[in-house]
Amino acid sequence: MAAPVIDIEIEDEAWATVPDVEARVQAAASAALGDVEGAVVVLLTDDAAVQDLNARFRGRDRPTNVLSFPAPETARPHLGDLVLAHGVCVAEAAEQNKTVADHLSHLVVHGVLHLRGRDHEDEAEAEAMEAEERTILATLGVADPYAGDR
Repeated sequence: MAAPVIDIEIEDEAWATVPDVEARVQAAASAALGDVEGAVVVLLTDDAAVQDLNARFRGRDRPTNVLSFPAPETARPHLGDLVLAHGVCVAEAAEQNKTVADHLSHLVVHGVLHLRGRDHEDEAEAEAMEAEERTILATLGVADPYAGDR
């Protein structure tokens, strides 16, 4: 089995404030891919770029923390792209009393699971996806991101 290919592009220099940002993204994406062979592109950018993409592709004219763009089957082994907004991620981490690094790991895991076909449209799907996230994040030494939600 081939190792996953994870390309990381840093478009917003503010991401450099996250310790070992590329290694953290690499580890989170690899853990979320598990034994799935594939390639993922992760773009670390700013809120304006994510807002533009969110408006164009999702009809929501606002920034969000992470966008997942699954690739079509014909693009395999490329599974898709993730795009993360620095400002939104930093604000959420502060609101949730988490480090930006741990929040980034969580969002990368969450996004890769979307690329693998997981979703959280209904309560059962959400519970299953959150459980999978918790398990993966524990292997990375990241605390349960949903602990405060209970």
